[in-house]
Amino acid sequence: MGQYGTIIYLVVLVGIFYFLIIRPQQQRQKQAQATINSLEPNVNVTTYAGILGTVVKVKDTTVILKIAENVKIEVLKSAIAQVNESKSEKS
Repeated sequence: MGQYGTIIYLVVLVGIFYFLIIRPQQQRQKQAQATINSLEPNVNVTTYAGILGTVVKVKDTTVILKIAENVKIEVLKSAIAQVNESKSEKS
């Protein structure tokens, strides 16, 4: 019984590890990929560096953000942390 108890203990430990660490990380990765795939022009976004901007153009691996009047920057899609609620640019 001692040998089976150790095996059961290890299986339970691996299960707990999966549900507390691996599964939530996979869900965060799926959410980040969905955010990147949903990028389109005139969407307000925040980058991981804290830059707020409006998407002007979406390319294969990058996006062009308008961060101020007559100021545009190009950032990697992976640098987009979140899509903000407001879809229209402030005038």
